Amino acid sequence: MGISVWQILIIAVIVILLFGRGKISDLMGDVAKGIKSFKKGMAEDDTASSTPEAPKTIDHQAGEPVAAEKAEDQSKAS
Repeated sequence: MGISVWQILIIAVIVILLFGRGKISDLMGDVAKGIKSFKKGMAEDDTASSTPEAPKTIDHQAGEPVAAEKAEDQSKAS
């Protein structure tokens, strides 16, 4: 029940007739351009992430309620 060589050849001939030789090479060229632009974008992303960012600070103090808790407390009080 496997695919024979004749079936593969028939499928290849149908694909070449449908798409033509020029269309397949154009399609492969477009795929190559897409891969190159993807690699370029990944390289740009790596260089952007290699620059150190300033450390983020947390302005919340341990004894101070969070803003959501403040709003709940105010709504309960009124």
